[in-house]
Amino acid sequence: MTAAIAPVLTAGGAEESPRRHPGSEPGTRHRRGIPAFLGLTPFALYVLLFLAIPTTLAVVTGFFTEDGDFTWSNIAGLANPLVLKTFASSFWISAVSAVIGAVIGALVCYALLGTRAEGMLRTIIDSVSSVLAQFGGVMLAFAFIATIGNQGLVTTILLDVFGINIYENGIWLYQVPGLLLPYIYFQVPLMIITFMPALQGLKTPWAEANATLGGSRWTYWTRIAAPILAPSFFGSLLLLFANAFSSYATAAALISQGAQIVPLQIRGALVSETVLGRENMAGALALGMIVVMVIVMWGYSVLQGRTARWQR
Repeated sequence: MTAAIAPVLTAGGAEESPRRHPGSEPGTRHRRGIPAFLGLTPFALYVLLFLAIPTTLAVVTGFFTEDGDFTWSNIAGLANPLVLKTFASSFWISAVSAVIGAVIGALVCYALLGTRAEGMLRTIIDSVSSVLAQFGGVMLAFAFIATIGNQGLVTTILLDVFGINIYENGIWLYQVPGLLLPYIYFQVPLMIITFMPALQGLKTPWAEANATLGGSRWTYWTRIAAPILAPSFFGSLLLLFANAFSSYATAAALISQGAQIVPLQIRGALVSETVLGRENMAGALALGMIVVMVIVMWGYSVLQGRTARWQR
């Protein structure tokens, strides 16, 4: 037996637990060679190339002219009534689609509580939600155009069979209100994915304690479950808002003319053939979007932190 692990006798003859020299225990030896943090290098490069650098360039260009001179004119342009109207449209479509998606998604999650977590129904809904939450862009726009477009399948059936013209007051699908349906389409599955873990985190002893004290089902949901779930619900709501606020491809495919929301206005500033010299204004618009997204995601992080306290 080596000295590193030999038992030590005390003055009374009692045997103390063996002491080990630093580095002699398994797993405590200093690993030599490549540092462990280098495993994050691929992710760090991804963040740098596709997030940090583009964001920095987008923001910095908003403070310069085409000639490279520093200016505040682009930032001041954010106060233009047309720009403010565009931001208001983006806020409106994002908020409405987020609220509707959050309410419908929460109701679906509540209904799923009555099913087995490993059951076929729960598995199918989880899988479908994961797919549909990412089903956006041009594919989603084409699906809605083919379904309820001006000559879509459902539009034609409603008009020929039932005499219902859904576009009697104008072709709303290709305007900002028409974005509601496609946005809700991917907001609901996203809500199911993000809110279901919070519902599953409700502990059975809480319901049992409520019943033991004479509380009803209504008391449990209003005084126990609702306060616990509120941070998670509103956090998911903010996530849905951010998801809709930053969406571009679906809106670009449906609204081919005009810049009625901020992402489309940024596109117009970059590729417009009628109004030239506004590329740097796109950077100012991007800065405005970044400020909004930072505030929203900060709120989401705070609410998620409060939710995590109850899920431990």
